[in-house]
Amino acid sequence: MLSKQMDAGNDDRQIPAVADLDAVASDRDAAGIPVHRGWAPLGGRHRWMEPFVLVLLAGGEAHGYAITAQLAEMGITNGSVDIGQVYRTLRDLEEAGQVTSSWSAEPVGPQRRDYALTESGYAAIDAWAAVMKERARLIGEFNARYLEAVSAPRKRM
Repeated sequence: MLSKQMDAGNDDRQIPAVADLDAVASDRDAAGIPVHRGWAPLGGRHRWMEPFVLVLLAGGEAHGYAITAQLAEMGITNGSVDIGQVYRTLRDLEEAGQVTSSWSAEPVGPQRRDYALTESGYAAIDAWAAVMKERARLIGEFNARYLEAVSAPRKRM
């Protein structure tokens, strides 16, 4: 089910209705925008990679190795990006209907699968953006309280 997004009245993209967002967000604000309070686990072993893969595909279709290189450039892991994890995420997103794939038509080099977002994928980015916004707010809250605490004389017990 889809409902019209109301972002300052300028955006006519369709986003999932409130009931469809429960898989990503745990709460909604007064306007019905999904928010996530806290850091509760949101899913399986690689669910955290989903928003990054989706947002990279929002820039245009890409193959798995190109996505992996962009993820590494972003520094989303402490080491190298697990290519298997990227492909598992792409497969899960495709099974969920958020991504489609097709064999590349490149006349040179090995054939690769190109991945592209569907309308459902764009809706998922909107939901993830709300989650990330809330997490950024929580990080800001933590940082403000931390700076307040460390700028005061330390209480010794």
